[in-house]
Amino acid sequence: MKKSMPKNFLWGASTSAYQVEGAALEDGKKLSQMDIMNKDTGFADASVTSDMYHRYKEDIALMKEAGFTAHRFSIAWSRVFPDGVGEVNDKGIEYYDNFIDELLKNGIEPIPTLYHYDMPMALVEKYDGWINRQSVNDFAYYAEFIIKRYKDKVKKWLTINEQSIIVEFWKKKNFVPEKFHNNPQIKFQMNHHMNLAHAIACKLVHKYVEDGICGPAIGYSPIYGLDASPKNMLAMLNAEDLKNHYFLDIYFQGKYPVGAMNYLKENNMAPVIEDGDMELIKEGYSDFLGLNYYASKCVKFPEKDNNYYREARSNLTGKKGGMGAYEMMPDFYEYIKNPYCETNDWDWTIDPTGMEYLLRDIYERYEIPIIITENGLGAYDTLEEDGSIHDEYRIDYWAKHLEAIHRATELGVDVMGFLPWSFVDLLSTSNGYNKRYGIIYVNRTDDDLKDLNRYKKDSFYWYQKVIKSNGSIILN
Repeated sequence: MKKSMPKNFLWGASTSAYQVEGAALEDGKKLSQMDIMNKDTGFADASVTSDMYHRYKEDIALMKEAGFTAHRFSIAWSRVFPDGVGEVNDKGIEYYDNFIDELLKNGIEPIPTLYHYDMPMALVEKYDGWINRQSVNDFAYYAEFIIKRYKDKVKKWLTINEQSIIVEFWKKKNFVPEKFHNNPQIKFQMNHHMNLAHAIACKLVHKYVEDGICGPAIGYSPIYGLDASPKNMLAMLNAEDLKNHYFLDIYFQGKYPVGAMNYLKENNMAPVIEDGDMELIKEGYSDFLGLNYYASKCVKFPEKDNNYYREARSNLTGKKGGMGAYEMMPDFYEYIKNPYCETNDWDWTIDPTGMEYLLRDIYERYEIPIIITENGLGAYDTLEEDGSIHDEYRIDYWAKHLEAIHRATELGVDVMGFLPWSFVDLLSTSNGYNKRYGIIYVNRTDDDLKDLNRYKKDSFYWYQKVIKSNGSIILN
């Protein structure tokens, strides 16, 4: 039997508003926290990025040429409501009206993300953003407006992007006032508020959108023990509980895992949960999971007598350059480089097998449909004199991950589609335009906007063939 992806499998790619749109202060938009946090980084800022705000028709034409059947994007809260709440910005919502209509006109299903790190700065200045419970009500105000406006045009909704990453890198993905920096409980409190906001958005989709479905987009890594020693296997269980189950159990079982919550209570980091919160979370159930997968992680049981452990216990603000926030859990698990996996230029593990592993593991635990909402290889791409970009490394990366996805579907996992990161080159929040992800090259650097012209990479032509064959050219 000829192999291919499942029937009606969605093909496309993903972007986010502050990373591609630009026009950060145009047509009534006000700043988001990501506009502020991407200033003075030594890389490009968010003021222009890839200029999709002005070039969306050209970009959607390229999506159609590639054969996209879906596109995941995000809506900039501060473009629609410049102050977070209050009067809608007519010019701002007009952009998303036009963008969604252009996608539909070209046969591309719009899959919006309501929140992709970009809390309106007005709300951060007003009450510290997600740290304050008022953020839940204000997000609900924004979400209800968007969901009601597009209820007849959008059936698949994503709520909040990568709560797990927001928690892990809480001071990079949020504008956190310095007075909170030495209080790691804050990040779990923000996460609880986002869980409430997510649940409300799901309820709104179920209320207003006929046949609508709603879910989160989660940053997720399978976690391996360094070896089969009992202590390292225990570290793997600890990390899975706190890094993975802590986020997915709340979406699909309406509860926090007991072990992780008790650990947080022991260390004075557990969120304050008010009466009625867990009932609301259960009512706002998720229909599917958006999965962002780039790399697996490896852990060992921490050595309590080493210097790193002592530094971690005395400095809960994190360690620069680390792979994650394990230093906040120094007696629970410790990240370590996996000796069995190669890495990319940014020391991220390249592990296609991890894709099958996590798909099967998640589906076995929750039995919910999954759509790949991010997966990609950041690299130093080179624009040749003839306008070509030879990114065979990206093609190899995606081919192997698609093979792993297909194997998971053969074993019964319900995978709805593949929307990798990213469609065009965009602003990497940690590396600017040095680190490129797109199948479309955007002609600019961190220091020079140049002409912002679009060039198709080799991966564009490859992906076009993959989509046309529903994956069969790499599976046979």
